[in-house]
Amino acid sequence: MSGKRGALKDYSAARPLLRLDRAGDALVLSLAGDWRLSPDLPSAVEVEKALAGSPPPARVVFDAAGLGQWDSALLTLLVDVIGACLQRKIPVEKEGLPEGVQRLLDLALAVPEKTGARKGEGAAKLSLLAGVGDKTEAASRSLLGIVAFLGEVAVSFAGMLRGKARFRMSDLWLIIQESGSQALPIVSLISLLVGLILTFVGSIQLKVFGAQIYVADLVGVATVRAMGAIMAGIIMAGRTGASFAAQIGTMQVNEEIDALKTSGINPIDFLVLPRVVAMALMMPLLTLYADLMGILGGLFVAVTGLHLDIMQYYNETRRALSLTNLWIGLFSGFTFGILISLAGCLKGIECGRSASAVGDATRSAVVMGIVSIIVATAVITVVCNVLGI
Repeated sequence: MSGKRGALKDYSAARPLLRLDRAGDALVLSLAGDWRLSPDLPSAVEVEKALAGSPPPARVVFDAAGLGQWDSALLTLLVDVIGACLQRKIPVEKEGLPEGVQRLLDLALAVPEKTGARKGEGAAKLSLLAGVGDKTEAASRSLLGIVAFLGEVAVSFAGMLRGKARFRMSDLWLIIQESGSQALPIVSLISLLVGLILTFVGSIQLKVFGAQIYVADLVGVATVRAMGAIMAGIIMAGRTGASFAAQIGTMQVNEEIDALKTSGINPIDFLVLPRVVAMALMMPLLTLYADLMGILGGLFVAVTGLHLDIMQYYNETRRALSLTNLWIGLFSGFTFGILISLAGCLKGIECGRSASAVGDATRSAVVMGIVSIIVATAVITVVCNVLGI
């Protein structure tokens, strides 16, 4: 924006000038010339030096009688000057400025700038100990938020068992479709390729002992007991978990979740619970399907690359597998489904109010989901080893 004060003198195309004078206990800032964006603009450094002088001025006033054309360059200087005065608690009298400048300054100063809002501000001022303390405090708040969220989900699930949860069955069926049948193509591709890779890697070592037939044991047990569930879980974390975070995060940005609360609808019941239920139901089925595709991938390599008989491979796989391995894999898939959905919904609920916050929530949901899968796999493996199964 630009404006012009009634000129008492001819200052057209004049160089911008800033003069500092003392009038009693006041510091007078005289502005003259055209204040437009240019390399030779005066800065607020001299003003700050004058404010820090001894004795400091009791107030700051402006004289803009010689001011010509102006734009945001003048406003930038004035904001810096007023900010320096506020830091030293020196009152500023803006009456000497043009009316348009005063209105713009009132708008600019109506909401104070948030501390640390500028990139890197305050980072260099923190000591190592203070930085560690801040990180620890943030981690503690995050942990408390996770515990509170899990508690709300548990209460909501208990309400569903009593028939008191409020969500639409149509939403549940839609989420089941999105996280079930629509995920079959990518699960098929990845599981098939994982079976191929396991067969190739295993055959290289087993060939040394002339025991290629046991590649069926390796692929069958590894896929059914762990790899099928892990690969399906990682796929769903990147596909469906991220989708949950983006959907709920966008609702948070659009204040739709606030509208639900205002209407007396619990967002956990309406948004989180159907997603958790859908993933808990679908992940064991996807795991079973991933197991089948992984075994078929191993069969393809064994028949075409190792020249094994189909029935021989089938019988060896059938002999190696047991219901125990199958139930461990299905339980892992069930656990992964709950963890993935909780991670996606949690990050969506915690999402900020900007478009970039939705992206951050989506990324965090994927990372949290995959880490949860790996940690849960380690825990299940150790427990099964302790129990001897």
